[in-house]
Amino acid sequence: MSSQQDDLKETDTEARFEFKKEEKSAFKSEKGLTEETVRVISEDKDEPEWMLERRLRALEQFQEMPMPTDWPGQPDLSEVDVEEIVPYIRPDIDKRGGADSWEDLPEEIQDTFDKLGIPEAEKNALSGVGAQYESEIVYQNMQERWEEKGVIFCDMDKAVQEHEELVREHFMTKCVPPSDNKFAALHGAIWSGGSFVYVPENTTVEMPVQAYFRMNSEGMGQFEHTLIIAEEGSEVHYIEGCSAPKYSAFNLHSGGVEVFVGEDAHVQYSTVQNWSKNTYNLNTKRAIAEKGGRMEWISGSMGSKATMLYPSTILKGRGASDNHITIAFAGEGQDIDTGAKVYHNAPNTKSTVESKSIAKDGGRTNYRGLVHIADGAENSSTAVECDALMFDNESTSDTMPYMEINESQVDVAHEATVGKIGDEDIFYLQSRGLDDDDAKQMIVSGFIEPITEELPIEYAVELNRLVELEMEGSLG
Repeated sequence: MSSQQDDLKETDTEARFEFKKEEKSAFKSEKGLTEETVRVISEDKDEPEWMLERRLRALEQFQEMPMPTDWPGQPDLSEVDVEEIVPYIRPDIDKRGGADSWEDLPEEIQDTFDKLGIPEAEKNALSGVGAQYESEIVYQNMQERWEEKGVIFCDMDKAVQEHEELVREHFMTKCVPPSDNKFAALHGAIWSGGSFVYVPENTTVEMPVQAYFRMNSEGMGQFEHTLIIAEEGSEVHYIEGCSAPKYSAFNLHSGGVEVFVGEDAHVQYSTVQNWSKNTYNLNTKRAIAEKGGRMEWISGSMGSKATMLYPSTILKGRGASDNHITIAFAGEGQDIDTGAKVYHNAPNTKSTVESKSIAKDGGRTNYRGLVHIADGAENSSTAVECDALMFDNESTSDTMPYMEINESQVDVAHEATVGKIGDEDIFYLQSRGLDDDDAKQMIVSGFIEPITEELPIEYAVELNRLVELEMEGSLG
């Protein structure tokens, strides 16, 4: 094991996420959202005219849509004021689209990603890495052996320029149109950065590719876009990490993810999000799976003041399948509203949803889900399981499943449990030599183990560390 890995294991996990750097930018837009701002962003990126036109149409839709306020039990979004957000900050680096090596980055950006362990992970466990700082990718790399097979992994700004036909066909057209919701429209107007992944037919990328998104500046918004296209018979695992330090003013994260799963292809999308408690996390993520395609979502969400996150999959072809696994953690002053949406639009499709939530110190978690089985989607099956664990009487956990079943020849199951850490469980573990905190940590680790075992080992370890910190009330 390298000395850098040793140092990383000994580094305090809180310090790895809570540090911040002095803001240094090459370009920074004004606060707020206007047509001029959208044009400035597009011009700074030297985008083709069609992308500017899509941005402007999305801006119109955003301005026409009301803020979502009528969902039962939804998080309070009254503090979210787009006019107070800086939507675009281009970091001060020499090369647009990402440096060729970590050493080419400014020292403060190098130090940021060193603390997060990204360069070391690239050396040991990844096929490719992208790192975004503020509004743009600052580093991107793909191993040559995958490039030789036709795999593309680059930032979205580069993809618009160099893979224009693929992007123009897929970008916010069929999967996540701006009309989907107000924050999808916001994203369509001012998106910046993110990842583009293309895997050719019958190609298996055996090691994961990873992107890491870091907000450093106070009062900004981050709007990265991820577009994954897996052709017939291909396979890829995409991992995403997100974090931000503490702020005195609110920040906004409103990313967009579109995944196209070809016939008999398999895509796994894993994310561990650890935002600060002044960040509103409002994403739109969706996949379309063709005949025999398999889509897997694995999500860990914590840290933000409010999260509304419901990855969705449209099972478009016969035999397509979808699997959602989610962990949500809410502490004092946090409202983590997560779930899943699955649309069974073809026969013999299958979906499973497993949700685990933890609440303490008056925090609130909520599972909000939708399963739709269309008329004619015979022999389809779905199973939803929601388990909630609470630490105290002040915390709350809700389950809001919604099922639209328009076909009789299907199997549908839903199960929900809510539990509290019992005194007898704590007493038993204490009798075996554990103190109160260690006993609670062991119970929580066992509770989330079915999900963490699905993550790569580095992410499973990190997720357990973050949950432990949340239990101690150390983060935020």
